[in-house]
Amino acid sequence: MKKQILFLHSAGPQGLHEGSSDLVACLKKELIHDYNVHFPKMPDADNPSYEKWRKKIEKELEATEDGIILVGHSLGGSVLLKQLSGHPYKKQIAGMFLVDTPMCNENMKEFMLDENFASKLHPIPAIYLYHSRGDEIVPFSHLKAYAKKLSKATV
Repeated sequence: MKKQILFLHSAGPQGLHEGSSDLVACLKKELIHDYNVHFPKMPDADNPSYEKWRKKIEKELEATEDGIILVGHSLGGSVLLKQLSGHPYKKQIAGMFLVDTPMCNENMKEFMLDENFASKLHPIPAIYLYHSRGDEIVPFSHLKAYAKKLSKATV
């Protein structure tokens, strides 16, 4: 049986060669034999709302099995962290991969994490943080902030 990956995309358009679509296409191609990559479209990605995204993620998480692998790209990673640190999730998570995840501030208040979000996070045995130094939207300093908060994560 294939392992399950739930991929939560970035804000903005998600059409061909937009947003997270190329990253998902690459993962699907490379992991086709061992993994099933589920890539749900988040509601109103051009004008994201935390509550709408939270409800969608909650629904997606309810449909998962134990041992799910979570991938959050950009805002998808931020919402995933907020969801898992603020709402109970009873199933086992095998690992979480966060790619170019913004540390939301007052400009994106509804997406901001609690100061102590890491201590409230659902138990996850392996967390990996990735960030491109050339990211034009999310500053590289956000990776350092997450690495400090998620001290057991692999950067």
